[in-house]
Amino acid sequence: MTALDKSDSPADTLTGGPRRGLGRWRGGAGGRVRRGAPLPLLLPALVGLVFLLLPLVALLVRAPWRSLPEQLGKPEVWQALRLSLFSATTATAVCLVLGVPLAWLLARTDFPGRGLVRALVTLPLVLPPVVGGVALLLALGRNGVAGKLLDSWFGITLPFTTAGVVVAEAFVAMPFLVISVEGTLRAADPRYEEAAMTLGASRFTAFRRVTLPLIAPGIAAGSVLAWARALGEFGATITFAGNFPGRTQTMPLAVYLALQSDPDAAIALSLVLLAVSIAVLAGLRDRWMKAAS
Repeated sequence: MTALDKSDSPADTLTGGPRRGLGRWRGGAGGRVRRGAPLPLLLPALVGLVFLLLPLVALLVRAPWRSLPEQLGKPEVWQALRLSLFSATTATAVCLVLGVPLAWLLARTDFPGRGLVRALVTLPLVLPPVVGGVALLLALGRNGVAGKLLDSWFGITLPFTTAGVVVAEAFVAMPFLVISVEGTLRAADPRYEEAAMTLGASRFTAFRRVTLPLIAPGIAAGSVLAWARALGEFGATITFAGNFPGRTQTMPLAVYLALQSDPDAAIALSLVLLAVSIAVLAGLRDRWMKAAS
């Protein structure tokens, strides 16, 4: 038996003694700890996995694959799809214009009540979407706090319009972008900005030329998440913008309407949204794997 096997024990390690044999003690060659799932944890984990996958499997099993091209070829389906893509993309642009500066404010500045502001910014994440739609009506409706001013001063009416769909989707999607960008800003080294400012750059120039390239992956990931959330928004949209085909009826609303009269069409529309969700996950896979490594 060699000195490596005899001298290095758990007691030596805990007392600060020799540690050369730590790798062998922790699990053999290479220092890898054997990871086995105990039965009391394995069974609930498998039940949870089945619980999450079973509805998706049922959707695929019950899908009308033979009539799927016919279902997806209907004019109202493409109308809802075009409106969904347009409104989700426009809402994401609104989130970028407003959310990136907001994330920078939360990550780079210190002001009284910053914790409260951060909590309010993330509130739409946990707020029921229908409640968010009611709040938007009270704020931006024709008789709302700010909506009556928009109507009387500029003649702008948001509820039950395509612009109202964009507003509702941006309201529920912006926190995803803000959280992602703020986390990336906190991880970025602020000394690069400080070095740029010592060389004569203004604070905005340092942000535009130095910070933005550094946090571009976080902005991209947040934009994808915000876009996917906007595409799947239902509660706030139907409450604030209504369900008018060609004007406010997005894909989730079309699924809800079709489920009442044509279940096969509802399943076909759901498959489209499922495919979009899978594409989003595939696009963010590399980022998640790097974060976990």
